[in-house]
Amino acid sequence: MSVSEIISQKHLSKYRVAKDSNIPYMTLNDICNGKARLDKCSADTVYKLAKVLNVSMEELLEPYVSPRPSFDLFKSNVCHRLKELGDIDFLIDTIESDDITKYYKRSWYPESLYLLAMVDYISRINNVPICDAYTDIRRAKLKDTVFPSSVIAASAVMRDESILERAKKESIPEFMRFNIVESDVRNVD
Repeated sequence: MSVSEIISQKHLSKYRVAKDSNIPYMTLNDICNGKARLDKCSADTVYKLAKVLNVSMEELLEPYVSPRPSFDLFKSNVCHRLKELGDIDFLIDTIESDDITKYYKRSWYPESLYLLAMVDYISRINNVPICDAYTDIRRAKLKDTVFPSSVIAASAVMRDESILERAKKESIPEFMRFNIVESDVRNVD
């Protein structure tokens, strides 16, 4: 979660945080607006912010040290994890880790919604009740449809937009609910 999101979540003002941490307001403002990267600030600045915001230094720096993989790599990793763990252990592991919420709070919406769609799909095909912990997130939907790169490439090479439409129609409903095209989560090597 970014510094500005933490400040907002804790119902603080940047002025109050700057004053309480003894960090110049302009420095804090630059961090919050992305003009200055927190991972490039001094350890003293990170420490003071963490203390005032009552979070760990690691939590403040996490967005800078945990690189975001490509969405295709993320999907592949999720499908491999499903294959490795099996349906029920995958559901248990995913729900217990609460990665859906963690990704959502980081504004990694495609990843969060893909994982939620996977949980809902695997629950449906195994007759497992849907986890109600994600009711709020289920209301979200990506603005633009996300297609697998292979479908985009096929459409571009063939110069045929109907490939995209066909992929949408063949998509698993739990994924399409979030505007994500996915037709096969089991075909991984």
